[in-house]
Amino acid sequence: MNPGSPIPATLRAWQRAERHAFGRWLFARTVCRRAPYFATIRPQFLELAPSVCRVAMQKRRAVENHIHTVHALAMGNLCELAAGLCTEVTIPVTMRWIPRSMSIDYLAKAATNVTATARLTTTAWSRATNVDVQVSVHDEQAHEVVRASIAMYVSPRKSAPTHT
Repeated sequence: MNPGSPIPATLRAWQRAERHAFGRWLFARTVCRRAPYFATIRPQFLELAPSVCRVAMQKRRAVENHIHTVHALAMGNLCELAAGLCTEVTIPVTMRWIPRSMSIDYLAKAATNVTATARLTTTAWSRATNVDVQVSVHDEQAHEVVRASIAMYVSPRKSAPTHT
């Protein structure tokens, strides 16, 4: 995002919500209403700013596997959510994005709550392009349990048709 450019609506909503626990909860619920699948992990947003998103997920029965650790696909879901929101608040409002591919490495079992941090280092947004969002997931002991690279296709928004 360039200085002086309009702030994305999602970032404005976060900036209003982040000061209060209820606001952060309401923000997460709103995100999950727009993309219902993410509700399965009950995300808790910790930080959201251009180029970074940190979001946590509690280890609970609904996201456990048969060995009572956080299920790999639940963490993949967390990675996709963090990368998507990071992209959403980083690109100019004249652009749009969609995930194109995901590469994910499961490094260790996650026996505790986990936190994903997504980072996007691209700063130039003039044409359609693929960008890689790097995501790292850590457990409560700060061990990295998952590492992902999510390719996002970023392109100019189609202008709305004009009616005469």
